[in-house]
Amino acid sequence: MASRVKWTVLPAIAMAWLVGAGPVALAGPSAAPRTPPIENPVSASFADTYADPAVVEGKDGWWYAYATSDPLRDGDPPGLMHIARTRDFRDWEYRGTVFSEATRPVYATATAGLWAPDVRYIEGRYVMYFTVTDTTLNPGEDSAIGAAEAPTPDGPWQPTEAPVVAPRPGNGGFLWTFDPAGLTDLEGNRYLYYGSYNGGIWVTRVSADGLSVAGEERLVAIDNKFEGAYVVRHDGWYYLMASSANCCAGPATGYSVFAGRSRSPLGPFVDADGIPLATSRAGGTIVVTQNGNRWIGAGHNAVLTDHAGRSFLVYHAIDRDDPWLSEPFGINRRPMLIDRLDWVDGWPRVRAGAGPSDSPQPAPVTGSDLGINPANPVAAFRGLAAGPVDPQSGATARVKGTATSKARLTARTFRLRLDVRGDRPVTVALGTRQNRLSVEVDPAGGELVVSGRQGGRGWSKRATIHAATPGWRTLVIEARPSALLVQLGEDDPQVEIRQQLRGRAAAPAPIRLSSPRTLVDNISVRTLARDARRLAPEPAAGRLLGGDEFRGGLDDRWTWVRQNPAAASCAGRWRRPTWSVPRTTPACCCARPRRATTSPR
Repeated sequence: MASRVKWTVLPAIAMAWLVGAGPVALAGPSAAPRTPPIENPVSASFADTYADPAVVEGKDGWWYAYATSDPLRDGDPPGLMHIARTRDFRDWEYRGTVFSEATRPVYATATAGLWAPDVRYIEGRYVMYFTVTDTTLNPGEDSAIGAAEAPTPDGPWQPTEAPVVAPRPGNGGFLWTFDPAGLTDLEGNRYLYYGSYNGGIWVTRVSADGLSVAGEERLVAIDNKFEGAYVVRHDGWYYLMASSANCCAGPATGYSVFAGRSRSPLGPFVDADGIPLATSRAGGTIVVTQNGNRWIGAGHNAVLTDHAGRSFLVYHAIDRDDPWLSEPFGINRRPMLIDRLDWVDGWPRVRAGAGPSDSPQPAPVTGSDLGINPANPVAAFRGLAAGPVDPQSGATARVKGTATSKARLTARTFRLRLDVRGDRPVTVALGTRQNRLSVEVDPAGGELVVSGRQGGRGWSKRATIHAATPGWRTLVIEARPSALLVQLGEDDPQVEIRQQLRGRAAAPAPIRLSSPRTLVDNISVRTLARDARRLAPEPAAGRLLGGDEFRGGLDDRWTWVRQNPAAASCAGRWRRPTWSVPRTTPACCCARPRRATTSPR
């Protein structure tokens, strides 16, 4: 009797690894201030493609997004990296290119690509790292990491005279020195990560100004596997996120982001199963991958933190239904996406594992509560005077004596953020005598001092400020009824104090700022966000959409694309060897005939 097989088609979204539509109700985050939603791709208003994106919050109150040197729109010439900005992540303003032909790096060949910008605020100015795919320093393609400086995130950007990381010989030519990402640790040490499939991902110490190598490089992720490194510190761990697979294969792209973590910025980085990223059998815990909706090839990420303390992944992806620019031919259409990044069981997961969104989502929280305008906070405080107009920040405020907010801070859980500048101490005081919190930044003394009184007990902690800076520092206070986190730094946190609490950090009271003479700006107070506590539910197969039955062989309606003689129906199943099965393995081994229904892999 002829064997019989039913071939089934199931809904793509149901067969996906992860649920792709809308917020995840069962794993949703805490409530945030109501803001108009955003919808991916967030770059649609000004660009068809905006690949390798990075986002920084400028001292002027704008959020700046940078992208690689692709055409912005169909038919456009490639720009020399791009700049756009927003205040709310919904309305964007394109600002132009980073370089012109007259200002591009002198060591870049005329045909070199300038890719993957990464921007940091270092010693009072902005530093951009980027890939130079071909230099004039050697014959042949010899990529390097370039750098440029600017007084503002909008530019003007002035490239350095030589690369930060020079071309590196290896593998019969030059290793791929691509995709830079900077980091500053809690001791004030600066690092630079770079590399790609040809050579792997490496890290090296760099100088205090960020412009020269100051140590030996170290491999942190294996070659032929990862590129697009980005490192963040979270809850005492350094997380290396890196992309894997082909970034640019149109509708066949499988690009995805994986993570490992370490207690040291130098590694070793291991995934959630303890498997290292730098061994031949490399690990990697999924941060984001395709989920069955229209977005594929999700990768090359950066991370931003909004005013509520929530992390967001900034990345590019490809619309499976519109994967190419029509002109110039062969350029992938990779717009910029932004999605919530939850930290679940110690690991970063986009939307708690639900993956890229294709429906309206809550935007990153900007602005402030308590009637404070972060860009010009003078009106919200008594005793706060207008300061000088700053080239980076614009309008500023001066604390001389004590300034008090007109509204009380009543939230038990909050995030307070402000920029401070000067060499005089400044103190932020919250609460009342019996339930209080005090944070003092003393630049001249080189100390961060945090003290408080909760539950009838007082306490005090100190930490060293490792380096002076002529620029702004950002002070962040995150308070929950059980824990307090205080951080200070230029870009990444460079000083940190943690304290377990017994009850709320401070009783309801106005915010008090005290200093002999200090400039402040960008004051923001928001309810502190809370991440999802568990992963989104895994999908189940949906209803049957259609099928076909086979009796014996294939009828005339079917045509082989690449016929495999070993494929056959056997014992009620369609058997077809896959690449993971040795060619010598029998296509079918029947123990007893039976009727079965299966779905093809």
